[in-house]
Amino acid sequence: MTQRILPTSTAGSLPKPSWLAEPEKLWSPWKLQDQELVDGKLDALRLSLHEQQQAGIDIVSDGEQTRQHFVTTFIEHLDGVDFEKRETVKIRDRYDASVPSVVGAVSRQKPVFVEDAKFLRSLTDQPIKWALPGPMTMIDTLYDGHYKSREKLAWEFAKILNQEARELEAAGVDIIQFDEPAFNVFFDEVNDWGVATLERALEGLKCETAVHICYGYGIKANTDWKKTLGSEWRQYEEAFPKLQQSKIDIVSLECQNSRVPMDLIELIRGKKVMVGAIDVATNVIETPEQVADTLRKALQFVDADKLYPSTNCGMAPLGREVARGKLKALSAGAEIIRQELTR
Repeated sequence: MTQRILPTSTAGSLPKPSWLAEPEKLWSPWKLQDQELVDGKLDALRLSLHEQQQAGIDIVSDGEQTRQHFVTTFIEHLDGVDFEKRETVKIRDRYDASVPSVVGAVSRQKPVFVEDAKFLRSLTDQPIKWALPGPMTMIDTLYDGHYKSREKLAWEFAKILNQEARELEAAGVDIIQFDEPAFNVFFDEVNDWGVATLERALEGLKCETAVHICYGYGIKANTDWKKTLGSEWRQYEEAFPKLQQSKIDIVSLECQNSRVPMDLIELIRGKKVMVGAIDVATNVIETPEQVADTLRKALQFVDADKLYPSTNCGMAPLGREVARGKLKALSAGAEIIRQELTR
């Protein structure tokens, strides 16, 4: 892994080029098909890596260029889920979505992202981070007519995720991140079995592992929900004690322009912390000083060698120019703090 102090990274997705998919939209349909789509996705991945490098990002990713959505693209490749048989469910208790149905035992016949990861690995010597949906967030994006138990389905997905994660590690991925925004909603389940299924997903991995817990993309359903949360967002308080005891190496959280009390980071003392210092719910580009200010506050509760500056969440719904500006601000803000720490 990189030895540079305060290594920067993104939480997940980056905007796709307009020739690949409609910009500034979640679940945006592809504009290409067949071999053109296969080639186009890899070209977009190349471009995404280049933009991260130009912005000075230390731990790079695929920008999720080859997937339509951070959860459903993984599920599409599994057996036991019918994408034709759709039901309307409430996602994370916030908004209705038409989702596929679990109709039989879920299993994975072949790797989903491994070839993409090998391709990214061939393009750079920098550390690579790869995001996978976490078990609880996967079950929250489906209608389950088979297991009829959120917990049972989560354990099945955890096994499948573990198979994928082990192959991603073998492909040269340095950090495997599991996205669990559902951890900020279903507190009883997090403590009863959510963290346990997450640990099952990372069983046997020697690379670093991360869990990303945020308040979601900057879409209306999420921003409306945030308005109901009051002056302090203490959701992390529910999951952090259990995560602090878990085998996960890095905890990724949302801090920029959010009402998360920074001292909650104290609850995961000892873990590496990916601090979201870029707000993905606005087109306003942070100044490097604003980023530095967030990182300074975080440093009261996490040692500098464990602080990883990042974005609050994925940036798929943002315009490319905005995302580019935000990445540059993240790098510049981290550099301000590096200078301060070495004075």
